[in-house]
Amino acid sequence: MSTAFILHRDETTPAEKVTTLLNSVPCATVLAQLAAIDPQTLPIASRIDYLTAIERQESWIQALMQRAIVAVAGREASESNDPIYGIDEAEREDVSTALRLSPNSAQFKIDIARALTNHLPNTCSALAVGEISTAHANAIAREAVSALNKGLPESVIFEIENRAIAYAEFHTPTQVGNLVRKVIATSTPTEFEDSVADAREMRRVSCFNDPDGMSTIVALLPAHEAKVVMSALESFIIKNNRHCESCEAEISSLSPEERVVREAGASDQALSCLHTNSDHRSKDMKRADALAAIASRYLESALADAHAQGRALTVNVTIDLPTLLGLAENPGELAGYGPIPASVAREIAADARWKRFITEPLTGNLLDYGREHYEPPQALRDFLIARDRKCRFPGCGRSAIHSDLDHAESWESGGSTSPENLGALCRRHHKLKTHHGWKVESYSDGSCLWKSPAGKEFFTPARSAHEPN
Repeated sequence: MSTAFILHRDETTPAEKVTTLLNSVPCATVLAQLAAIDPQTLPIASRIDYLTAIERQESWIQALMQRAIVAVAGREASESNDPIYGIDEAEREDVSTALRLSPNSAQFKIDIARALTNHLPNTCSALAVGEISTAHANAIAREAVSALNKGLPESVIFEIENRAIAYAEFHTPTQVGNLVRKVIATSTPTEFEDSVADAREMRRVSCFNDPDGMSTIVALLPAHEAKVVMSALESFIIKNNRHCESCEAEISSLSPEERVVREAGASDQALSCLHTNSDHRSKDMKRADALAAIASRYLESALADAHAQGRALTVNVTIDLPTLLGLAENPGELAGYGPIPASVAREIAADARWKRFITEPLTGNLLDYGREHYEPPQALRDFLIARDRKCRFPGCGRSAIHSDLDHAESWESGGSTSPENLGALCRRHHKLKTHHGWKVESYSDGSCLWKSPAGKEFFTPARSAHEPN
């Protein structure tokens, strides 16, 4: 009697395998099989399926991430008698340091995770099985949290959630968010009126650093006030518009009405004047220049009245002496931004007041010196702000000039008022250290070692004057 063995050969092609994995419920096994496939070897259509399959896996991982964040931060916000600094202080910093995020980014993740876990079970399920992306889930959660905070009942949230999930199949996250807002506004017009009034309280101006010596300023304003700002810029442009002599002669012959028509008809890309030495800036460039000019004029007029850390508010640039003299082309350092070209640094330096600091030649760290008073004298304040440049808590970008100068070892317990024991901490992280269990050990070069209430340690290195912010 003989025994026969039949071997079955897997005839599945990589493209067919990708199709199978795309339609599989996301899990670790599916992810491992996808990772074993090189997408470069696939036909173009299968590469697109592969990309979609990976996104579904990412959604599954992000569903796990929500659970992990809630496990660290808790399902509910912490409470405190402090109306400003008592909510999620320790929890937020645990998340921010673990994920290497800014505190604000960590708080956003906590808020989203709590919204999904506590109020949006269907969205959580859709995310876990890859039916919606992380961006879609975030859009639904943001709008749902806003609605819940305004008192909308859970039944309305449930309806909104289901409509949004279905809508997400063929629409972008932005479109899903717009749908949710429209449904809320239509269902609760009175609450919508109130929400617009509340939103006005959130108006703000923010600045974000960009590459190549540029920054983006974003102003969140009520719509009618935004129009006022734009009208002011346009008026400034009209009043200060630079024309060549040929254009000036032509404009002077126009009536006021004709001048308005001429300005209104100017191209958004560039003025129509093509004469030699004429102003070829685009409208967008003129608006940007007008905003800077208006702010600069105000700052000049108010310089003596606005103070922070004992000094008038200024724009601070660090530049080495050879570059200042034109003997080198080393980048300057714009406080709060980072490196700027030598030519720009010299341009700023041409109209500036100077303060000298001496750096250690090899490391670039500012050299320190001691003081024996509780309140740092002005010279020591200037030194610490220049040394630290921003809050010394890991990941915080708050400018040192708008921060507190904190004793790492308190004055009451014997700490000295010296560079070794002093450092810049924003008000939030100052209070976190004082009242919420975080400890800091400070070193003479400005570096420090933080220890969280959970026992985790995070090192903030010294900030060389030669390095970007």
